[in-house]
Amino acid sequence: MALPTQTTEIRRYVGKKETLAYVLNDVASSLNINDYKERYIYDVVKIDFNLLAIQNVVATAWDSVNDTFIGVLVDKTRTRWGKFRPYALLGEIPLTVLGMWYWLIPFLFPDTPGDYLPKWIFYFAMSIITETAGTFTSVAKTGYLSTITPEPLERSRLIATANVASHLVEDLPKQLFGIIYDLVTNKVINIHLPKLFASFGLVCSGVSAIFALYFVLNSRERVSQSIKQPSVKHCFKAILHNKPMFTYLLSSFLSGFSIGQSRTNFYIDVIGSITWKTIVGIPAFPVKFISYSFVEPLRKRFSTKALWILEDAWTDMLWLTVFGIGSIKGNFQKKGVILPLMGIEEIFEMCVYGLRRVIPAEIKNEALDYSEWKYGYRSEAMTGVSMDLISKLQQAIMSGVNNVVMGKIGYIQGKEIGTQTDKTKWWIFALGTGIPIITSSLGIIPKLFYPLSAEKRTKMYEELSERRLQMSEFMKTASAEEIAIKADNQLNGIFD
Repeated sequence: MALPTQTTEIRRYVGKKETLAYVLNDVASSLNINDYKERYIYDVVKIDFNLLAIQNVVATAWDSVNDTFIGVLVDKTRTRWGKFRPYALLGEIPLTVLGMWYWLIPFLFPDTPGDYLPKWIFYFAMSIITETAGTFTSVAKTGYLSTITPEPLERSRLIATANVASHLVEDLPKQLFGIIYDLVTNKVINIHLPKLFASFGLVCSGVSAIFALYFVLNSRERVSQSIKQPSVKHCFKAILHNKPMFTYLLSSFLSGFSIGQSRTNFYIDVIGSITWKTIVGIPAFPVKFISYSFVEPLRKRFSTKALWILEDAWTDMLWLTVFGIGSIKGNFQKKGVILPLMGIEEIFEMCVYGLRRVIPAEIKNEALDYSEWKYGYRSEAMTGVSMDLISKLQQAIMSGVNNVVMGKIGYIQGKEIGTQTDKTKWWIFALGTGIPIITSSLGIIPKLFYPLSAEKRTKMYEELSERRLQMSEFMKTASAEEIAIKADNQLNGIFD
């Protein structure tokens, strides 16, 4: 659905230094070698698939308890440093230190089998501790990012700017690691895989922590919270009655039943070299950047719902095409066929890459603004927890399912590259292309019913802007008694 063309100038709240900090924070979230975590656990740490499945079940139960508690705690926080900054600032260093132990497991338990219980118990404990600490910082940052500017178009521009800038450097660790990984596994250079993973993992963790801290220290919250702390009842009310958020959660829930594996496994086990993944992506690299130039004009012209559906359907169609062609006559193993095909797919997929990175983030922000518009108070932490909890629960469950699936398709841990059976190789290809799309396809249905139309969204932000201005003027002259009355009215949805 098209929006009326907007000609008014966007008010700027975020300066150059804070924009740089925002960009570095975005880099921090993606400066890692997480694409290779499956290989690390499967072939270096070597945790048995069945033990991994048990861990996922227990972790799921723990997440459902601690996330809700943390969300309520953060939403009820009011300090002179802000609502979110204390958690983001104090949690970053401990989380980094704890996370670094993850990369040292092979040195603590060298040459042990996959079912060695002390190793699994240590890995399990580290996962629970880092997950809990990570929830505090994740919830804080999610809310923090939604409050640094009250202007929605500036927020979209910030998200797009951060993504464009961060893409210049964020893929470098993955690409460099992939090249060295190929050289090691093909015995061209002599480096033990545990040392390779530890070196990259520790450096990326340290640099990411520095960037994240810089952001927290050089940014500020600008969207005011309600004067009075919301009760637990109000926090849950803001979630249960938030229609945009419910739509987002339902879509995430339905698409979360995706069965699949990283395409990294396809390049390693079927093609025989992860470097091909980088080579295949080179033609699409400039398209990725160009796609961000489409975001702002499309945001002004079309509704959030239309862009959300477009990005999803477009990408799904492309990968189903690759799956179909690759499955014919063993094409998935023919480099001359499958590699150019995947290269073409990436070029077309990158046309909507900017939308994919900006629109879901903006939907989360719109859901938070909707709560303020409808009920007079924001519930960023509980809203963020609800969104993350759905994702975490399903990721934990589906990770367990996917680990079992890897065992069922005959995947043998620690086996030399390219030596899995042809049947196993086909399943690795299918689990990286078509099967994830098919098993997550129901997620597109709720998107058709996203409740914020173009007109309603415009009305929401106009009224929010006027209400925030009135509140600012009121606070300059109001007495303590008047502020108390206003606070109670806010929590009861009364706006005068």
